[in-house]
Amino acid sequence: MPTDPKRRNLKFATLDEAVRDAETLHELGYRKAGEWELSQACGHLAQWIDFPMDGFPSPPTFLKPFLFVARHTIGPIAARRVLAKGEMPAGAPTMKETVPPPGGDEARAIEALRRSVERFEQYVGPFQPSHLFGHLNRDEWMKLQLIHCAHHLGYLVPN
Repeated sequence: MPTDPKRRNLKFATLDEAVRDAETLHELGYRKAGEWELSQACGHLAQWIDFPMDGFPSPPTFLKPFLFVARHTIGPIAARRVLAKGEMPAGAPTMKETVPPPGGDEARAIEALRRSVERFEQYVGPFQPSHLFGHLNRDEWMKLQLIHCAHHLGYLVPN
C-alpha cells in the first residue's frame, strides 16, 4: 500500500530554478504531498509574482479593516520572520481567487510561471505594497518569491 510522499524542503537560488523544477515535475510526473496539482501551484505562483508589479487584488470587504491594521503592525513583523526563516508556514491561508481549479493544463501553467518570472526579473518600476506585508524592496520581494515557489513546489514530489 503506497504511503503519502513527504514534502520536499526546497531552497531556490533563482526563480529560473523554480521554473526548471516545475518543468521536471511535468516531465517525470509527481505525487502530491499536499492538496494542489502542478497546474494549480504554477498558476498561483505566476499570479503572486505579478501582483507586486501590477497591484494586488482588492481583499474581501470584511478583511479590509484587519488588513489595514495588520499592514501597519504585525504584517511587517511576519514578513521579516518569513524572510529570516526562509520558509512559509504550512497551512497559511491564501486568497481562494488565486488558486486555479484542479485539472488545468500543466504546460500552460508552467509557461505562465515562466513569463511572470521573466517579467519580474526585468522589472525596474516601483513595487506595489502587499495588503499584509506592506512595502518591500526588490531584494525582499525576490526572496519572498523564491520562498513562495519553494513552499508550493515542495508539496509536489517527482516520480
